[in-house]
Amino acid sequence: MARRRKSKGLWRILRWLGLAVAVLVAIPVLLTPVYLFVDPVSVPMLERYLTGRPVDRQWRDIDDISDRLKASVILSEDGQFCRHWGVDLGALRDEVENFIDGKEARGASTITMQVARNLFLWNGQSVIRKALEVPLAFYIDLVLPKRRIMEIYLNIAEWGPEGQFGVAAGAQRAFGIEPQNLDWRTATLLVTVLPNPMLRQPARPSPGMLRIAGIIEARVIEYGDRASCVGEGGRLAL
Repeated sequence: MARRRKSKGLWRILRWLGLAVAVLVAIPVLLTPVYLFVDPVSVPMLERYLTGRPVDRQWRDIDDISDRLKASVILSEDGQFCRHWGVDLGALRDEVENFIDGKEARGASTITMQVARNLFLWNGQSVIRKALEVPLAFYIDLVLPKRRIMEIYLNIAEWGPEGQFGVAAGAQRAFGIEPQNLDWRTATLLVTVLPNPMLRQPARPSPGMLRIAGIIEARVIEYGDRASCVGEGGRLAL
């Protein structure tokens, strides 16, 4: 009798776990197509809303954002963005080999994987999180066009230490200008902030930030056609 009760209890737990997993899977599966038309809110933004901290996000359509910024983001963050299907398999393979060999992770997150993380997962280094990012990125790339993925990324990325999300809030805080008015200097300096928006100040750049901004600009001038998929009509005005 006691064994039967334990068996029923175990099955009840497994059913609840199965239901929880099904809900977690259903959320991105159902929401991603909705984001073709609805402008999403990221998990970090929701966290700030729930804890009463300020959020500054002013959505901008992709055509109202400087082509120089879009190209700079791609050439800095994910040079194969226009070519891969959400995941850079070569970079991911290298990352897995580094993990197996016990080497320091260098990062293999594509822009699409970062969108997946910000919309559906959590921050912080985790093998589990990285493993979840991969199928989510493939699915997002399947459902959403490249321009929409980039538009979402530029509007949910954290761009300042006081709850500035999206390039409009970032450009306004740093330079007091709209994102379509970014020149080479302001566009590339904003991109240097992305790895650490809590500490890096584009309006007061360090020598290292200025050096990186120059490298990004040179890269875009030489390889800007690699970012053409996010331009209007497949072309960028650089």
